[in-house]
This record gives sequence, C-alpha cells and structure tokens, in this order.
Amino acid sequence: MTDQSDKVAWITGASSGIGAALAKEFVAGGGKTVLSGRNIGALEDVASDCGGSERCFILPFEVTDYARIPALVEKATGWQGRVDVLVNNAGISQRSLAHDTQFSVYQQIVEIDLLAPIALTQAVLPALLAQQSGAIINISSVAGKVGVPMRTAYCAAKHGLIGYGDALRTEVAGQGIQVLNIAPGSVRTNVSRNALSGDGSVRGKSDAAIDNGLDPADVARIIWDALEDGKREVVIAEGTEASMPELRAKEPDKLFDLMEALVAGGYAQQMDG
Repeated sequence: MTDQSDKVAWITGASSGIGAALAKEFVAGGGKTVLSGRNIGALEDVASDCGGSERCFILPFEVTDYARIPALVEKATGWQGRVDVLVNNAGISQRSLAHDTQFSVYQQIVEIDLLAPIALTQAVLPALLAQQSGAIINISSVAGKVGVPMRTAYCAAKHGLIGYGDALRTEVAGQGIQVLNIAPGSVRTNVSRNALSGDGSVRGKSDAAIDNGLDPADVARIIWDALEDGKREVVIAEGTEASMPELRAKEPDKLFDLMEALVAGGYAQQMDG
C-alpha cells in the first residue's frame, strides 16, 4: 500500500466505481480525500467507508457547472489548506453507432469527459504551481488510445484528455507537478449501464466485458502505485484490450483490421442485444 500520509486528494466521480475505490485506497494509505460527484447519498456512503468527516470532505457538484468551479476550488483547498492530487475521474460513456447518434450526445460527452476535467485542472493548477508540488491524474480509457466501435464520442473525448495531459506535462514537469494519464480497459463499474444511447437516453444495461472486468480496488492500487513510481501513462487492462494500444503504435493497420472485423462480425448487434 502506498503511503499517503498528510496528503489530500480531490477525486471527481467519487461516488462509485474507480473513483470510490481510489478514495478508499488513498485513505487506507493515510491520506484524506475531497469527494465530488452528483449523488450526495452515495458520496456519504463512500465517506463513511473511509472514516467519515475526519478523513473525507464531501463536495458535490455537476462537473459542467463551470461558473461554480472557482468557489469549489477555494472550498477544496481550504479544507486542509492544500490539495496534493487532483483525480479527474468523472465521466460518461456511449454505446451507439455514429450514424445513429445525435450531435447533442457528442456535445454532452465531450463536455463531461474532456472540457470539464480541463476546466477543473486549469482552476486547480495555480495552487499546485504555487506550492511547487502535486499531481494530476486523468482517468482516460483504452478507448482514449484506440478507436473502438460504438464509442465515437467517448473515444474523441478520451483521446483529447490524453492529449491535454501529455501537453500539460511538458509545461509543468520542471515545477514539481506530475501528470499521470490512466487508460483502463474493462472494469467492473456502472460505466456501460450509465452509457448514453444514440438518442441521449441512458442505456440501462451492462455488458459481458464490463461484468467480467477488473476489480476497481485492484485498479485503484495500480494507479496509486504508478503515481508513487513517477509513471506518466499506464494502461490497466487484460487480454486483447491490453495489447491494443501497443498494436496501435507499432502496427496500426492490424488494429484497424481487427476493429473493422469486429463490426463486420456483428458487434453492434451483439451489444444492442
């Protein structure tokens, strides 16, 4: 377990899944957490599991409410006098073919998965620069490294988040600030159940890949260990998902053929079924 004594992490999307697991692991290592999300009851449950108000500060908000961000940053940093780690974890996925997807869905997913974490990071960045220490963790996805069918909006946003993190890292690396991009594959969360369909409705069901995915607790441990080790990007996946980003870099045509064959083989119909 990574030692997080006297550190404060601000985690968005902390009410469940990877976010909740990151909070529990961080507190178990001696740290304190600011827990953000929309579901106050779920945040209170996570806080209770993490030791209550002595170890957690609940700060609920909608990530696209940009006007509130300056006040939220003031509250988060004021709780313990600092924030050491910002974890951009809040997000929403998609399960629909491009030609069935309304443009409003693209707008919503890009707002939540790309512009919202950029807005929060930009607001927290001055405090990190002033203290000459800290870290930013962006929870992207294997779909942020690879074009995956039925996720055109999600892929666009998650690719963008990695690009933002990579560029930001070059600017702050000499000022004591780490930027770690995480690309998880299938993890046992509600990501598929909460994904948007082409008309913007919530999908409402999971899929086998997610249901058989990695345990969020294991993913959380890998993330905190990666930050401790000074890593800049980590793919957390198994099987074919784990090999896809490397294939994209070294033999992209093979990956393109693989993805096209997936669709030709009825992937969309299987997902809809």
